Amino acid sequence: MTQYVYRFGGGVSDGGAGDKNLLGGKGANLAEMASIGLPVPPGFTISTEMCTRYYEEGETFPDSVKAEVANGIAHIEGITGKRFGDAADPLLVSVRSGARVSMPGMMDTVLNLGLNDQTVQGLAATSGDDRFAWDSYRRFIQMYADVVLELDHGRFEEALEIAKEDRGFALDTELSAKDLQGLVAEYKALVEELWGKPFPQDVHDQLWGAVGAVFGSWQSERAKVYRRLNDIPGGWGTAVNVQAMVFGNMGETSATGVAFTRDPSTGERAYYGEFLINAQGEDVVAGIRTPQYLTLAARERAGAKPASMEEAMPEVYSQLAGVFDTLETHYRDMQDIEFTVERAKLWMLQTRSGKRTAKAALKIAVDMANEGLISTEEAILRVDPQALDQLLHPTLDPDAPRDVLTKGLPASPGAASGKAVFDSDTAEKRAAAGEAVILIRIETSPEDIHGMHAAKGILTARGGMTSHAAVVARGMGRPCVSGAGTLAINAREKMLRVGSREVREGDIVTIDGTTGEVMFGEVPTVQPELSGDFGTLMEWADAKRRLKVRTNAETPLDCRTARDFGAEGIGLCRTEHMFFEGARITAVRQMILAEDEAGRRAALEKLLPEQRSDFAEIFRVMAGLPVTIRLLDPPLHEFLPHEEAEFAEVAQAASVDVEVLKRRAAELHEFNPMLGHRGCRLGVTYPEIYEMQARAIFEAAVSLDEAPVPEIMIPLVATKRELELMKAVVDKAAEAVFAETGKRVDYLVGTMIELPRAALKAGEIAEVGAFFSFGTNDLTQTTLGVSRDDAARFLTSYVEKGIYAKDPFVSLDVEGVGELIALAAERGRKTRGDIKLGICGEHGGDPASIAFCEATGLDYVSASPYRVPIARLAAAQAALRK
Repeated sequence: MTQYVYRFGGGVSDGGAGDKNLLGGKGANLAEMASIGLPVPPGFTISTEMCTRYYEEGETFPDSVKAEVANGIAHIEGITGKRFGDAADPLLVSVRSGARVSMPGMMDTVLNLGLNDQTVQGLAATSGDDRFAWDSYRRFIQMYADVVLELDHGRFEEALEIAKEDRGFALDTELSAKDLQGLVAEYKALVEELWGKPFPQDVHDQLWGAVGAVFGSWQSERAKVYRRLNDIPGGWGTAVNVQAMVFGNMGETSATGVAFTRDPSTGERAYYGEFLINAQGEDVVAGIRTPQYLTLAARERAGAKPASMEEAMPEVYSQLAGVFDTLETHYRDMQDIEFTVERAKLWMLQTRSGKRTAKAALKIAVDMANEGLISTEEAILRVDPQALDQLLHPTLDPDAPRDVLTKGLPASPGAASGKAVFDSDTAEKRAAAGEAVILIRIETSPEDIHGMHAAKGILTARGGMTSHAAVVARGMGRPCVSGAGTLAINAREKMLRVGSREVREGDIVTIDGTTGEVMFGEVPTVQPELSGDFGTLMEWADAKRRLKVRTNAETPLDCRTARDFGAEGIGLCRTEHMFFEGARITAVRQMILAEDEAGRRAALEKLLPEQRSDFAEIFRVMAGLPVTIRLLDPPLHEFLPHEEAEFAEVAQAASVDVEVLKRRAAELHEFNPMLGHRGCRLGVTYPEIYEMQARAIFEAAVSLDEAPVPEIMIPLVATKRELELMKAVVDKAAEAVFAETGKRVDYLVGTMIELPRAALKAGEIAEVGAFFSFGTNDLTQTTLGVSRDDAARFLTSYVEKGIYAKDPFVSLDVEGVGELIALAAERGRKTRGDIKLGICGEHGGDPASIAFCEATGLDYVSASPYRVPIARLAAAQAALRK
């Protein structure tokens, strides 16, 4: 019989410690902490396998699992000496989720489970604290009604706020036991009104309701969105952890907190965290109360008045510091820890590898390698290549004027400007329309995940450095300022006030997640400096990778940027981008409108010096490196005007009648131009176009002292004969230039493999082509029969339904498109052993696609300039994993 329940604590471990696939990250780490002697409340984990079975069996639990859970409860009872449901001395438990990877705030938790009208009296008696007992019961009903019964959470919050207002209190900690007892009665009445039944008093019914709700939260909309954004498979499921409650809300000697063994924003080796006296864990992460700092140094740095934990609870803080060192040494990584202090006794509730910014990830990896805690290979593998994107973009200019509205907590570094929006739906809608937005909320909740992802930055009035907004923003790489308490936010009116000043929806604001400043208007930016830890890790990565990394670029600025980021050449220079600039478009249009070859050549003669100048500038920047230049690819109609005014302007410039121009545009019109007269088909029809481009390339190359190696790429080839014809045109132009100048340069002629037929006939095509560059954008389109421009309407649904694991235009479809690439590579090498193979589509900057390229033995990947460092690191990781 399959085992679904695994106990931990009290010297018992049912195995699986460290098995995150089975027990989830939380369950595995609880078992592991217990096994190394740390103070962990006893409990048990219901495995991720039960999550799958729960849905397959219609959201029910088999009797065998109920029996296992009963044994788990008995295990907790035996260690604590308390009994579940006992009116005299009740055992209370927490029921918490735990996927194999951290999904902060995305799934549900129920605390204080086991309280009812009888056990609350027992809890009051055994604790000697009526207020604590009724506060716990109040919290339990509120949480259970929200998570399990799915009732309107706002109604309960409203009742709590009214209770405080009626008594003139600001905090719920000021409510007396009698006040809380009255609030419990209100809550129970609310449950009966909204649910139609009394609040459940049977503790076993409570338990199974909570377990089902936590499993069910795996399929919540916010969890699905988070999984999609972070490439977490839906089939993994979550585990459920049931654990004896320990209480941080038992008076001034009790507390709860969240801490990191190093600073998750900077990576500094300093304890980092927050705590609250007389509170439960949800109070810290939800941002309902502003927490206090963990260390004296952090409090003094922030200029805060409330005592730090180091000052208020020095003995417990000392124990906690010892636990930090134990955990970091044991796991060999920065840890994110949740703890509770119950009447001066420390309990560990969770540890996991902490989410961190890219800057912190770099520093922590490099520091730990230098400390001897991990190897340089492990350091390379520790940093998420995609996270480097946070470091590669501009930050606020420190010398630029700033109209500072207020200052909050620097919760996630980086800076962003955008239009103020006050709800997540608006943020998503405006971002989809191409607007930069800053999401402004009183506090964020897991339901805001889609808006947080859409926004350039996040600003909240409440919450600390470990609030939901801060943790999720850091994980996403979004700048975040939290706890800006001077903001008066009116979400309904879509505005905020700071003193006498107002910001309304659509106004531009800037936030600096490194300083916590909130500014009105847009602040200029400066380029980042990529040295220090970044340079060290990149140096280590370059020593381990096999794949070369090139860039997709066609302007000198992009080329210089890419070289600064470590590009080893150009993998794709799109020449058509040069045709749209300035007066060139007029010459291009004259060429298109020409009635014969002589007219086309006359127009092309005007373009030749412009193209030559472009290539010379690129070659200077890329001196000594390979430069792959794709000859003209798009259909000609893209260069023609569309509006009436444009037709008149072009007709005048070309000295032709408007009607002639319109007739020519109609002749060039194609119903499906991406599969029409483009790529090498243009060269076959009008070879003088490719002849001009080839001449420009060679004239530029021979004019330089240190020439690169031009690799001339013929696009959209489907047959060997097409490439033969186009190579002959290029070779003829090369020999003409060499004869005229008396200088020669080495060069290659190859093709872009972007059609399935070309992949299948790669062996024949390699007889002519010296290199293949896989154009994965078009190869994906032509293999799947899906238009990249139109696919957004349905691909999200396809990914959610498991038809594709990821968007195939973002991460390579290894099973389909990947098989064609592997086949083409194999057949190309069989014909030409030294053939050069690379990819130049958008997939060249995607780590998963780069891993495929490493496994397939390609020679290089080519990515956009700002993704070059991502590709370098991903290539090193792929080599190490291989």
